[in-house]
Amino acid sequence: MAAFGWMAEMRSEPVPIRNSYEGLSEAELVTLARDGDNDAVHALVRCNNQQLFRIARGILRNDAEAEDAVQAAYVKAFTNLDGFRGEAAFSTWLSRIAMNEAYGRLRRHRQVVDLAKYREGPRAPLDGEISHPMAPHPSNPEAELARAEVRKLLEKAIDALPEPFRLTYLMRDVQEMTSREVATLLGINVVTVKTRLFRARRLLRAELSRNVAGEFSAIFPFDGARCASMASRVIQELSLQRDE
Repeated sequence: MAAFGWMAEMRSEPVPIRNSYEGLSEAELVTLARDGDNDAVHALVRCNNQQLFRIARGILRNDAEAEDAVQAAYVKAFTNLDGFRGEAAFSTWLSRIAMNEAYGRLRRHRQVVDLAKYREGPRAPLDGEISHPMAPHPSNPEAELARAEVRKLLEKAIDALPEPFRLTYLMRDVQEMTSREVATLLGINVVTVKTRLFRARRLLRAELSRNVAGEFSAIFPFDGARCASMASRVIQELSLQRDE
């Protein structure tokens, strides 16, 4: 287990990251984090916040639960950095931990969670390409809806997707992960990923108005103050664990 005796006193405000860290690779940041560098931990947290939150949010369908799951995942990851062997990207390793944490919370809320269906791809074959359900359409006056209202409509539509499709859609189309990355995280094959994505897009297209097209990149945001404070909360929790 990585040592965290290097941690300074608990802070309630985000700590600025030194500019010299902005150009470092993920591998370099992980190496620094293993050596007890707080700034490297902050940088890694901020780089991965959006992806981890969207993954957890896709499983839990609750902002507060997802945020708690992400924080817990970071704490587990940074207190077990020796478990990261570099066989996959650090972001992939973090994503798996976040998924496990989210599923654990889901099980605590449900008596039975059929996780098997996440590994059983829909059996119907693809019947051709389909346009993205939220591809831009010619603008019209109604398309000038407030961004917040559009986001709420999109989030509601995605929350209504069946579970096997929702997480695949969030990873693939919203987070823009590759089909292979999604397949690796979910333990399914690439064809199944494409099939689920096809079905998810079709379901969403049936639910959404053309007037909300093109706004999907803003859904389930995890930025601003929430993003900035996550790293500090992770450091604080790690400090508490070290003191126990």
